[in-house]
Amino acid sequence: MFHKEGYKIILIASLILVSMMLIVDHFITIWWLQKILMIGFLVLYLLILNFFRNPKRVTVLNDKEIIAPVDGKVVVIEEVTENEFFKDKRRQISIFMSPLNVHVTRYPISGEVLFSKYHAGKYLVAWHPKSSEENERTTIVVENKTVGPILYRQIAGAVARRIVNYAKVKQEVIQGQDAGFIKFGSRIDVFIPLDMKVHVTLNQKAKGGKTVIASVE
Repeated sequence: MFHKEGYKIILIASLILVSMMLIVDHFITIWWLQKILMIGFLVLYLLILNFFRNPKRVTVLNDKEIIAPVDGKVVVIEEVTENEFFKDKRRQISIFMSPLNVHVTRYPISGEVLFSKYHAGKYLVAWHPKSSEENERTTIVVENKTVGPILYRQIAGAVARRIVNYAKVKQEVIQGQDAGFIKFGSRIDVFIPLDMKVHVTLNQKAKGGKTVIASVE
C-alpha cells in the first residue's frame, strides 16, 4: 500500500522506467551494459516505491500515552525552551528519519488541534541543532484532557523539500491517524511536559503509531 502523496511521483516514475527500459533495449547492443542499466533503473524505481509505502498499523488508543509520530531513530531527549507556542521549558524528543524509513506522520495523541502553522526556512541537515527553528517546518499542537497540549514539529532536511500537513485548527483527530507526510530524509520533534515519563532512549528505533515515547505517570 502506498501513501496518496506518492501517487503522482510513482506514476511518473513508472512511465520513465518503461521508457528507459525500451530505450536501453533498442539502442544498447552490448549485453552486459544493457543488463546493468536495466537493473540500475529498476533499483531506483524500487527505492521510490519503498519510500512512499504506507503500512497499515493498528494503534492501541490511550489518552495517557504519547506515541511516536513517525518511524526512525531517537536522536534527542533533552530539556529545552519551546519558543513558538508554549514559551516555557519542555522536554524535547526528536526522531530522525532516513530516506529508507516510512515517512508517514501520525498524530501522537487524540484530541483537538489547537495550532497548525507552516514556516518556510532553510534546508540544514535534519540532525543539525538549529534545524528545529530554522528549517522549513510545520508546528502542530494537539490537546486532550489527560495529557494537555502536545506539540510536534515536522522538519524538512537537506533532501526533503516538501512537508505535507493535514492538521487543521479545531479539528478532532485520532491517535495514530494519518497526519501528513515529509518527502525524503527529515525529522520530527515532540515537546512534552517535564513531568511526563519518557519511555524511549537515545538511538532507539521508534515505530510510528506503535512505539510509546512518553506517558502520564
